[in-house]
Amino acid sequence: MIKYIAYCRKSLEDEGRQILSIVSQQTEIKEFAKRESLNIIGWFTEAKTAKKPGREKFEEMMKMIESGKADGIISWNPDRLARNSVDGGRIIYDLDTGKIKDLKFPTFWFEDTSQGKFMLNIAFGQSKYYVDSLSENVKRGIRQKLRRGVYPGLAPIGYLNDPKSRTVVPDPKRWKFIKRGLEEYSQGKHSMASLSKLMFSWSFTNRFGKPLNLSTIQNFLMNPFYYGVIRYAGEYYEGTHKLMITKGTFDKIQEVLKQRGKPRKKRLHNFPFLGLMKCAECGASITAQIQKGHHYYNCTKKKGHCSQKYLREETLVEQLRESVRKVAISDLWAKKILESLNKDEEADREKAMEVLTNLKSEIAELDKKIDKLLEAYLENIVSVEEYQRKKQNLIELKSQLKQKISEIEESQSFWLEPAKEFILSCQEAKIIAETQNFGELFVFLKKVGANFLLSDKKVRFSWQEPYNFLAAEAGATKNSTWSE
Repeated sequence: MIKYIAYCRKSLEDEGRQILSIVSQQTEIKEFAKRESLNIIGWFTEAKTAKKPGREKFEEMMKMIESGKADGIISWNPDRLARNSVDGGRIIYDLDTGKIKDLKFPTFWFEDTSQGKFMLNIAFGQSKYYVDSLSENVKRGIRQKLRRGVYPGLAPIGYLNDPKSRTVVPDPKRWKFIKRGLEEYSQGKHSMASLSKLMFSWSFTNRFGKPLNLSTIQNFLMNPFYYGVIRYAGEYYEGTHKLMITKGTFDKIQEVLKQRGKPRKKRLHNFPFLGLMKCAECGASITAQIQKGHHYYNCTKKKGHCSQKYLREETLVEQLRESVRKVAISDLWAKKILESLNKDEEADREKAMEVLTNLKSEIAELDKKIDKLLEAYLENIVSVEEYQRKKQNLIELKSQLKQKISEIEESQSFWLEPAKEFILSCQEAKIIAETQNFGELFVFLKKVGANFLLSDKKVRFSWQEPYNFLAAEAGATKNSTWSE
């Protein structure tokens, strides 16, 4: 009498199909065995895909067969036994060598003849075709989504998957928090840990009501999706979703991440202006120390002999305050200038439209280049690596142009907002010049100036545009670029 092993299997990939549960398969097999008077000596059940070889219970069953402990298999259908060519081929081979004397299925006819083996091969082939076809259909769907500029997976934090349009749309509850978090980090004032705490103070939490972990923070800081580019499987695609930030803001974030990734020495004391200046005489860094309760700044002299002396922090602060006062304007002047800017906005609309037309023409040219690049790749003129690299560059350029268009369409002006920001910054300078928060003074100086040098107990630096013109009017040096 043939000794049968009963094998039942169901995996997650079967959820969408009318496949019996393991319990139902067992019931069907028991009734079938009773009806056919079959001798079952053991049962194997597992919840695992048969797409690839390596199922533990299947392997145990086959070892029993090949060791002679059993010589028949009962299963609900051939696709429960194999959906890959290795396992299917193994069963056929054991039939050929006589190790398997019989196979029984309640839903499939089989006999150990050439015709029966041929039909079994077809059944195994159909199972493998289903798996391969399912995989290819999924991949095809992903490719189609990417070509349409739609993210093919779970939407990044700050966005939602819209089931109606099958696109990615802004999350009305979380969008503003992620956008604000990205903009805050781009200013270089936060670490990932402090950004998580800051967002928690806004009542922005994970689904458990806790602050976002550093992995989540890092993921959205490094994701190009937020400026309109989809990164998928190592390749870049142009997205059609609403942009959250500009490419420029994204680049600033990456630079901050890069700088914060460098190891830093722990400071024993708080010297607020460390990192602001270098020595004008030798180019070495400026360090600081405490002497008799006062803070002093001086050259490290690490590049050799240097004659520069110490500068007391109180004196340094007064010089910096005086520099900031040169770009400060009164509230009255700020109001008048802002009113004038608002009047000019309407006159500037025509110029904005001209710029929009040019930008759209540039995008059309980039589309042609992308099409030509694809043709070159399909004709094996360029390698896949060169294709991906050049395509990424073109898509990033296109994303930047689209961002410019978006900015102009929203504001109908390509200069008004920076001008307003400049005026408001100069209005703020009046407050900064008197602040006791030296951290704010440091940040403001880095915004309005560059190349800070310490020489003969005086600080000199180059004014950034357009602050240099205002500083010149206030009595800066002749070339309008130095303050002392």
